[in-house]
Amino acid sequence: KVSGGLHGVGVSVVNALSEWLKVEVKQNGKRFSMEFHRGVPVNSLKEIGEAEGSGTKVTFYPDHTIFKESTGFDLETLIHRIRELAFLNAGLKFIVNDERVNKIQELCYQGGIKSFVGYVNRNKNPLFPEPIYINGNRDNIQVEVAIQYNKEYQENLFTYANNINTSEGGTHLVGFKAALTRTINNYATKNDLLKGDKDGIQGDDTREGLTAVISVKIPDPQFEGQTKTKLGNSEVKGLVEQITGDKLSEYLEENPAIGRLIVSKSLEAARARAAARKARELVRRKGALDNAALPGKLADCQEENPEHCELFLVEGESAGGSAKQGRDRKYQAILPLRGKILNVEKARFDKMLNSEEIRVMITALGTGIGSEDFDVSKLRYGKIIIMTDADVDGSHIRTLLLTFFYRQMRELVERGHLYIAQPPLYRVKRGKKDAYMRSEEEMVDTIFTGATADLELVSSDNKHSDASTIKRHVLNLRQIEHYLEKIKESHLDPRVILAFARTQVSSAEVFNSKDKMKEIFSELEAILAKKVTGDKEIKLIEQGSNTGVPTFAISVRTVFQGLRKENLLGKELWARGEFRKLRNIFMEAAALGKGPYKILDLGSRKEIAECEDFEDLMRVIDERGRKGLTITRYKGLGEMNPEQLWETTMDPENRTMFQVNIEDAIEADSIFTVLMGDEVEPRRRFIEENALKVKNLDI
Repeated sequence: KVSGGLHGVGVSVVNALSEWLKVEVKQNGKRFSMEFHRGVPVNSLKEIGEAEGSGTKVTFYPDHTIFKESTGFDLETLIHRIRELAFLNAGLKFIVNDERVNKIQELCYQGGIKSFVGYVNRNKNPLFPEPIYINGNRDNIQVEVAIQYNKEYQENLFTYANNINTSEGGTHLVGFKAALTRTINNYATKNDLLKGDKDGIQGDDTREGLTAVISVKIPDPQFEGQTKTKLGNSEVKGLVEQITGDKLSEYLEENPAIGRLIVSKSLEAARARAAARKARELVRRKGALDNAALPGKLADCQEENPEHCELFLVEGESAGGSAKQGRDRKYQAILPLRGKILNVEKARFDKMLNSEEIRVMITALGTGIGSEDFDVSKLRYGKIIIMTDADVDGSHIRTLLLTFFYRQMRELVERGHLYIAQPPLYRVKRGKKDAYMRSEEEMVDTIFTGATADLELVSSDNKHSDASTIKRHVLNLRQIEHYLEKIKESHLDPRVILAFARTQVSSAEVFNSKDKMKEIFSELEAILAKKVTGDKEIKLIEQGSNTGVPTFAISVRTVFQGLRKENLLGKELWARGEFRKLRNIFMEAAALGKGPYKILDLGSRKEIAECEDFEDLMRVIDERGRKGLTITRYKGLGEMNPEQLWETTMDPENRTMFQVNIEDAIEADSIFTVLMGDEVEPRRRFIEENALKVKNLDI
């Protein structure tokens, strides 16, 4: 009945950007198929059999010649969108099977958008247990609204038209806001709940602490722009306003206790708004929010065009001093911040304005703050760059600043004005020369480039590899530990997994052949004899199968770090993407030839070292690369002099920065609530679930 897409442009674009695409259609009791190669049909539509029901299946593979960096899919992005669709279509089941990690997720929500609101509020304190659900259908337009308040201060409104996320709102959002403000005011007046509050309740007051989902389904949607982020149908405003107003009034009359809670929350917001206005007027009278009186600690720039200006928010006076000396005064301004700013997630607006560091920032930015005063067109800098130390305190200050911008100046984030500077993490010193590295990967690449220069590798079967080939394979072999970490979570012995990855196991079909598995068994036994000491038991076993065809696996019992390990090497392990990547690394490294290996100096042709296997080769190259180097983990901006700070972190020609954007508003809101909010229990759960994933723990 309704659709987000109108002309089939979406699948046409996917087809054009795919190496191959296959479409299967079930219709009228038959099944049809058609295939394409880089957008060009391989065959015409053909009937391939009979079928029950109807449906379409599209299978495609992204074209690596177009997507040069990666053809992989980000599971979190897909899950976010599919979860939205599951919420918006109550009872519809979605099954996501990520064969890379052998993980299946089912998403189905019988409660629809009521469940959606509950999901968004899962780490907050709701004012009442069950979200309010409103629905109506008029003139072939279906309206659904779910509402629930929590004890926090932010509003979270999510709007959809024909299942499309209209992040910029539109007529359905305007109608909802008008209905909500009018209905709550009418209810409060009718039941004499305003208690002499002169200012009454305004629209912003009724939305403080509100989580709401508004979903409309329209036969002929009109979006503003191709991105479809704003709905333009004029008839939708009045319809949403009428249905929401009527049904919400009816609900409040039937549930007076909840009605009083909502009015009380809105009145509390109104009083806070009045207090904030007085606080704003007070600090403005003192000149603290007046652009004419810029903060004394701000070292401003000379450029008058905001688009060309940059403001660095710097941790501490020491780093601020270095940044002021190292900057380009023409377009770079420096604002040092003292200590940790207020956590605005836990503070009301009026309390926030009492924080000196926050007032200084607001004044420097020039936009004002709050729904009444904020004006993005008055922003004095095109780029706002957070520059903190690479330690625990620096991370905390950066998080507090991100919380402030996300909660109080979100439009700056949405418009792409907010950045995070990336100062170097390592200083590598050889003799009198210093080099700064921004990541461990960059440091390792530098070490291995130096280590393999002027080397040649000769295998026992007389294969010769030059410096670039050695470096490429050694860097590849370094990824083994990364993939092993994920497999270790299954409580398997990593030594056995590595040994199995070295065998000739090449596909899932191997596990169906007893003869092939016998060959792999013998190969594995020989590798384990060298690599795994102590007691071990290895045997070939036959497994059952749903299809009735037997499959085979190898069972290996070992003791690793004092614990007995039962390692089953079969189809389930092969199905894991990490194992297949391990196998591919060893297959590619086989191009170096068979061990042992000799490492020769190209100039003298002398043998430098002999390596037994790949692990030995990695160790020798790593030791050679680190010889004569002093590697320092770099933490403080103040450790660099002004010239070094300019060259590594501030110079647009050399620097690296991350632009802050909001890819998933629901998860962004959730993470700020969990990590920065008042509730301890969700934060404790988050730490317990993610503690083992931490790589660089700085205590």
